[in-house]
Amino acid sequence: MDGYELKRRDFLKKLGLISGAALVGAGGVAELISEKKEEIVLTPEQKEFMDRYENWLEEFHDMAKFQKIDAEHLENNKKLMALSEQAGKFQKELVEYMKSEDFARYYMIVTERVTNTI
Repeated sequence: MDGYELKRRDFLKKLGLISGAALVGAGGVAELISEKKEEIVLTPEQKEFMDRYENWLEEFHDMAKFQKIDAEHLENNKKLMALSEQAGKFQKELVEYMKSEDFARYYMIVTERVTNTI
């Protein structure tokens, strides 16, 4: 693995995508993603978390797309670093919520788009 790949992998760990997927289990990811998020019922706390997370994820998605075009763009890289710091704040809640199958399913649906971009 080169330095870029190690940094990318580290960032994804902070983001929770790797740990989230591990909590769900690699074998069940495709099955979980097959549903639509509108069909999944979340608790009010889970919904509030996902609203915040989806807003963050949308911004991250835009930055990640731009980085694929221009990996050396300083301002974009600064924004990605700030977003990665925010991701660390989500992790404790995320780990707890991932214990719920419904939440895990919803989470995987939401994050599929950004993982495909990265």
